[in-house]
Amino acid sequence: MKRTGPIEFIQQVRNEVSKVTWPSRNETMITTLIVIVFSFFASIFFFLGDQVMSFGIQLVLGLGN
Repeated sequence: MKRTGPIEFIQQVRNEVSKVTWPSRNETMITTLIVIVFSFFASIFFFLGDQVMSFGIQLVLGLGN
């Protein structure tokens, strides 16, 4: 296996980075907003699910009275 020197390694890294398609500022803002919105809805979903399960467990086991 051939060892790569530091200068050759840096050249290879620069070559690979130049191939990357970077998102535009607009694409980044839109995807960030989508992640925030889905995180909000997921947190509401799991909160409500937790409340329903907690209520059911209390009802079945008679806890909390």
